[in-house]
Amino acid sequence: MSPAPDERDRIRAAMDRILQGTAQHSTGALTIVALAQEAGVPRNALTQRHLDLKNDFYAKVRERGQLPDSEIRLRQQIVKLRELRAKDATELTQLRIDVEHLVRAVNQLTAHNRQLLLAISQSNPPVRALPPHPHPVRRY
Repeated sequence: MSPAPDERDRIRAAMDRILQGTAQHSTGALTIVALAQEAGVPRNALTQRHLDLKNDFYAKVRERGQLPDSEIRLRQQIVKLRELRAKDATELTQLRIDVEHLVRAVNQLTAHNRQLLLAISQSNPPVRALPPHPHPVRRY
């Protein structure tokens, strides 16, 4: 499908309306999606056929000291991801500490178990092994 002959003109006019804050057919957001909607063209017209107009639109947005909405969203996402990363680092540090404590506890229990097994194996043990329970314990 070939583009309409006035497609570039419609995109330029839509650019002007959005940048002036007088969008008629879109939300007026500073995005390619809004620009395509405002111009009445498919989004790929800007991302594939008219890259120069897309780049020109973003350049004009930056000239005005504004950031495109897509860039604002990306910056917000970066902040959230950094917060999550910091939270994960804190959690990882705590998990490493917990692992150290658990390893220590396992080592202590292993040593205690060895002492008990040694005591049981003596001829007159101070500790007596209990017979296994005949029925499994049911817990509700």
